[in-house]
Amino acid sequence: MSAERFIGIDVAKERLDGAESTGEEWSVANDAKGIAELLARLKGPRPDLVVLEATGGYEGAVAAAVAAQGLPVAVVNPRQVRDFARATGELAKTDAIDARILALFAERIRPEPRPLPDATQTELIGLVARRRQLVEMLGAESNRLRLAPPGAVRKNLKTHVRWLENQIKKLDQDLDRLVRTSPVWRAKDDLLQGVPGIGPTTARTLLADLPELGRVSNKEIAALVGVAPLNRDSGQMRGRRIVWGGRAQVRRTLYMATLAATRHNPAIRVFYRRLRARGKPAKLALTACMRKLLVILNSMAASNTPWNPKLHPSEA
Repeated sequence: MSAERFIGIDVAKERLDGAESTGEEWSVANDAKGIAELLARLKGPRPDLVVLEATGGYEGAVAAAVAAQGLPVAVVNPRQVRDFARATGELAKTDAIDARILALFAERIRPEPRPLPDATQTELIGLVARRRQLVEMLGAESNRLRLAPPGAVRKNLKTHVRWLENQIKKLDQDLDRLVRTSPVWRAKDDLLQGVPGIGPTTARTLLADLPELGRVSNKEIAALVGVAPLNRDSGQMRGRRIVWGGRAQVRRTLYMATLAATRHNPAIRVFYRRLRARGKPAKLALTACMRKLLVILNSMAASNTPWNPKLHPSEA
């Protein structure tokens, strides 16, 4: 039997540093020529897995090129890899070291390769991210406007606020057109928005940033978003269960949807009030409601079943 081959690639804006489980290391430019050199290296014995860190978009072209060759590629959370490095005793950090750690991570952890989004999915992700950026800018400029004295600065702020509001409206129209062009997305969008508390922003965020919805178990989807309680026990000490990690943007959007659901969704409203009546803090009760709402959405997406409050009891 041939030896297994695991490859880690540390991605930077200018360079790609690679390392293999065989001990070989190399470095190429992060451009078309460098990616071509990388693909040529991968034409030897077929890699069992190629692992890259998510680096704010610089990994996109590399991951797409590797996947286009039919090779298994996984883009992983940098914090998970850093925790793995510390667990192995590797505290130093350079590009070459990071590549070696990624190769070792691929060999020991073996994260599941996932299909990369197609062009339409990529466009949806970009539109959702851009809308989020504009909303954040609008909030910041609106706060400045409230404090600005009369004069040229206040006038400029008013003009920028109006421009941002118009841009957000245009993006909402673009998102609606994009979703409606796909029968599959249109059906999922309608399914999600049929749940009280879920509006267009939440539905499009889930479509763009949580494609696993309806494809994995309830436990897995809660862990992906970061609303699954994690144990903090040691010996006889029993720590408080906490939630952390996961996809922050999805979690923030889900939080706002859950606030609305505690008022307008009968299952979530009763569940929230019951937890509060038991003495649970408001934040803890809201987190539990976030998890319950996410599980409901996951079950609906998996079975393609429209919202029905009778199918989703409110018991804790």
